[in-house]
Amino acid sequence: MTAKNYDVKDLALAAEGRQRIEWAGREMPVLKLIGKRFAKEKPLDGIRIAACLHITTETANLALTLQAGGADVVLCASNPLSTQDEAAAALVEYGIPTNAIKGEDDTTYYKHINTALAHKPQLTVDDGADLVATIHKEKTELLKDIIGGTEETTTGVIRLRSLEKNGKLKYPIFAVNDACTKHFFDNRYGTGQSTLDGIIRATNILLAGKNLVVAGYGWCGRGIAMRGKGMGAHVIVTEVDPLKAIEAVMDGFRVMPMMEAARIGDIFVTVTGDKHVIDRHHMEVMKDGAIVCNSGHFNVEINIPSLEEMANSRRRIRSFIDEYTLKDGRHICLLAEGRLVNLAAAEGHPSSVMDMSFANQALCLEYIVNNRQQLEPKVYGVPEVVDKDIARLKLESMGVEIDKLTAEQEKYLSSWEEGT
Repeated sequence: MTAKNYDVKDLALAAEGRQRIEWAGREMPVLKLIGKRFAKEKPLDGIRIAACLHITTETANLALTLQAGGADVVLCASNPLSTQDEAAAALVEYGIPTNAIKGEDDTTYYKHINTALAHKPQLTVDDGADLVATIHKEKTELLKDIIGGTEETTTGVIRLRSLEKNGKLKYPIFAVNDACTKHFFDNRYGTGQSTLDGIIRATNILLAGKNLVVAGYGWCGRGIAMRGKGMGAHVIVTEVDPLKAIEAVMDGFRVMPMMEAARIGDIFVTVTGDKHVIDRHHMEVMKDGAIVCNSGHFNVEINIPSLEEMANSRRRIRSFIDEYTLKDGRHICLLAEGRLVNLAAAEGHPSSVMDMSFANQALCLEYIVNNRQQLEPKVYGVPEVVDKDIARLKLESMGVEIDKLTAEQEKYLSSWEEGT
């Protein structure tokens, strides 16, 4: 391996990274089972894969699974602050070129994406659609070799559906985020736990008794609200969707416009996938010492440029806290530069949750290779048979058994004759 196809902080971190990857792998039994089969069958033999993902120990286990299946994998980071440098170093030693450094600037971030694309991928794996967007905007010559791809997260799926709607999507992509075994668990339980973990690690504050404002009540917002309530916070939800808002009300949370919540909130978390959910006029009425953070994919949910304009000064008061002193003397604390607080200030989702998400990734990539002739350039859902098989394997790994339909029950469910 040459220095040209990887860029990590320090290869001396590899030994620590190997241990952490091994530890994460113990909580990823479904992916391990897939890896064993892949090693025997080599369903991805010789296939070039470029993957733009959060470079964590869990991602490392996915990359090793794809490598076991015969794939030629190159990785780059999908967020400048989410990389675990020890995992990146270990991946290089495992023979998987990795381009990711925690804290990299935007120039380096896109340089790393272009390095991954220089691999001339046949499959793409994305988390946020930056890889796909770069191909469609700047690297269209690569399209002729691409069989298909997968997308991990809500924000990326939104971008891809927009690309498809405009008739510009040039190859098939599977929306892994939409699989039940992904968003029910990864988004809800993974984001719920890891976001609060990031807030607590960054601030060391007590959540009990605080007003926690959750912007967005999708699966991620549900998880954060649920976990916040469990830790004693007074949870307030803000929404624009009446269906999600009424669900939050029926789940026992206060629901109000952000302008009202801004006046009483102690901690604010955005998980909407949209821009300027917390805007200047909201920050103008916040309490002194209000804490704002984001757990959506991009750092645009909080209007950071406006916050900087409002401030007389800024200081890094703790590792992941920038304290802005406003012209009227109030302070607003921004966590993790407005980027994904769960990955920037903590370690992201627990391995057992990512086990199912990355099992979807691996099996969808195999599905694309096996069905390449039938697939059109559009966004596909994960096949139901794949989704249910992953759930079945996960239950087995947990020692949980469930019932099976009898022949009589199957006949009843498939017929219309029987009634009262």
